[in-house]
Amino acid sequence: MTRVPSEGRLLRAARRQAAHERDGARCVWCGSAFDRLRRPTTEHLVPRLKGGPSWAENEAAACCRCNRERGHRSPSDWLEECRRRGWLVDASALVRRKEDLDAQIRRRGGQRTARAYVAAQLRRLRGPAA
Repeated sequence: MTRVPSEGRLLRAARRQAAHERDGARCVWCGSAFDRLRRPTTEHLVPRLKGGPSWAENEAAACCRCNRERGHRSPSDWLEECRRRGWLVDASALVRRKEDLDAQIRRRGGQRTARAYVAAQLRRLRGPAA
């Protein structure tokens, strides 16, 4: 018997592929290349629990370990933890992802909870110079 994937699974797979093509074949957090042992996933930059939409602009390529360990921590808090661990995180890439999401929220409207979260995270990620 042949199993046919559900439509939701196909959409998720397509979003994951798009994130990997856009972000590269490395984890946005730890910088590790994806391989058989370091499996790729998509990471919601604004967690669903915090009102984050399931839009491509809210997803980044991440390894399973970083996605799991981050949990519901904010991107800026997890960024600090990654740096504490000695990982070379591309913070400018995270800022670009957040700016893309912010632009889409403004264009599409709605997302009241996510809008405030994104604004606060952009302030923290950009730092005092911004």
